Amino acid sequence: MTRLLIINISISFLMCFTTLSLFAGSDVQVPTGGRGNGMGNASVALSDFWAIQNNQAGLASFQSVAASFYYQNRFLISELGLKSFGFTLPTRNGTFGLSYQNFGYTQYHETKVGLAFGKSFGERFSAGLQIDYLAYKLTGEYGQANLLTFELGIQHKISEKVVIGAHAFNPIRAKLSNDPEERVPSVFRLGAAFNVSEELVLVLETEKNLDYKPNIRTGLEYKLAEKIFARVGYESVPALTGSENLSISSQYSFGFGLCLGALEVDFAAQIHQTLGWSPSLSMIYRFTKPD
Repeated sequence: MTRLLIINISISFLMCFTTLSLFAGSDVQVPTGGRGNGMGNASVALSDFWAIQNNQAGLASFQSVAASFYYQNRFLISELGLKSFGFTLPTRNGTFGLSYQNFGYTQYHETKVGLAFGKSFGERFSAGLQIDYLAYKLTGEYGQANLLTFELGIQHKISEKVVIGAHAFNPIRAKLSNDPEERVPSVFRLGAAFNVSEELVLVLETEKNLDYKPNIRTGLEYKLAEKIFARVGYESVPALTGSENLSISSQYSFGFGLCLGALEVDFAAQIHQTLGWSPSLSMIYRFTKPD
């Protein structure tokens, strides 16, 4: 009975946010991957496989043919699950990426298919671009919406220990219908990664969705052993633009990573102070070793 009540409340929140702006959800463009989840989703300055979703500029440093799977169980409710698949292909001119992401259940779901390319320009600067196909479907009078948009990012290696990254999703504010108010959200991120030592990485970033106030994300990754990593993080949940509050709640996270030869496994859990747990699992398999 309690679980059924939680599901109904969560779905009601989802439907309310959806119907307020037609299909202007942001669930298919949230940061992805167990590594970033464990560090409060602060991932815009990281150069790993999940740059395919988080900042395509980071793909330039990922030099393996690889495939991935990711799943996040939002608040332990299967209807709010987020699934993602990806594939990377490095070439002499840069690294290509293909990704698929889906959020929701039968009555409402969002899908994103992205084709990405990341390229280095010298030893310290890289840039990336992704073309996105978005599909939103809600049963009832709203029907569905399909559109194209894009996202782009940059990363700059200031020193051997500091990398800054910036990313923009849907900067053109693509429309969902003829109503000028019904648009896919535009989301901008800026952050940095600090390689404090060979064992410790500190990440920090801020995100600005044009419909919300800015939020803050931060996290740590510590290398416990050659192939084992531990992570912790924090993320604020921002209030709507126009609100007197900067944020409405907070999320804390933790996770760990394990390298098993060609297979990388990352587990994370985010803890919302009101809604509870959101565990995630991601796996990456490298078919080739980096050059």
